[in-house]
Amino acid sequence: MGRKKKTVELDRDNGVAPGLIAKTKKRLVVAGGRSHPQLTAEVAKALGTEIAPVEHRTFASGEIYARFEVSIRGCDLFIVQSFGEPVNEWLMETLIMLDAAKRASAKRITVVAPYYPYSRQDKKGRGREPISARLVADMLKTAGADRVMSVDLHAAQIQGFFDGPVDHLFAKPVLLEHFRSSLTAEDRETLTIVSPDMGRVRVADTWSDSLGAPLAIIHKRRDPKVANQVSVHEIVGAVEGRTCLLVDDMIDTGGTIVKAAQALKANGARRVIVAATHAIFSDPASERLQDPSIDEVVITDTIPLTESRRWETLTILPIAPLLATAIRQVFEDGSVTSMFGGDA
Repeated sequence: MGRKKKTVELDRDNGVAPGLIAKTKKRLVVAGGRSHPQLTAEVAKALGTEIAPVEHRTFASGEIYARFEVSIRGCDLFIVQSFGEPVNEWLMETLIMLDAAKRASAKRITVVAPYYPYSRQDKKGRGREPISARLVADMLKTAGADRVMSVDLHAAQIQGFFDGPVDHLFAKPVLLEHFRSSLTAEDRETLTIVSPDMGRVRVADTWSDSLGAPLAIIHKRRDPKVANQVSVHEIVGAVEGRTCLLVDDMIDTGGTIVKAAQALKANGARRVIVAATHAIFSDPASERLQDPSIDEVVITDTIPLTESRRWETLTILPIAPLLATAIRQVFEDGSVTSMFGGDA
């Protein structure tokens, strides 16, 4: 007698046998490099999760090693890494963590880089120059990153350098909330938003709209052959007797901001407040920013700052709640754009 053929009825919706459909639950995992452990901890706390333990080593030869100490197979992994000093070491550590995660079968890997490294090298200003921001994007992709999340990119075009989704977050809501509650009535009545150079006019204009304040622009000239040296030329807009809010995406050595503040005070500004997202604070920024022309500096903690680089009139705002909200939106397939008033 011939064997009877065994038939399996297929599920009409899925085209597979009932009971054979694997039901998997999405799993969010947060891990961090060694650059900014406090920020990683605050992000994980805001998400209500624990940080996945990672074994980090730097050998005597300078080589870096990273190993995830728990299973991350099939998870939605978010690697939080800030890129302050030493930027090249943290970049290499990120690449090694990405490779380890990819080989450990993480389902999707997102690099959460609040400050994107090499972001100022986003174009060729002179012949035979690199476009290092593009190189960083290529390295992240090759190492295993499926997605990148960053705050206030120096140039929006960097989003196009990465071959995958890029979540470009904005720190302006965090900073705006602070100023709306901290500015005095006199400050609000005499407030002027100031762009430190022509490149930041568009950003300063959005601040002007949000706070209902007039806009002023500082025209400066920079020698492309000499790094970190700026000469201020003229101020476009009325600043005399007014509270000037200087807005920028980053402060490195502080030369641009200090010269801008000095020019504003020389033109009769009543107060000068500086607001920036990324406090790189390369020496001697901390000393420069305590110049009498600057009344207050407000930044976020996208980059860790040692106590030696802090002073009395410096205010540091937490960026972790913003990052955690964006991570939650990505994990739940929500809309990051909706966080900033865009379409859901």
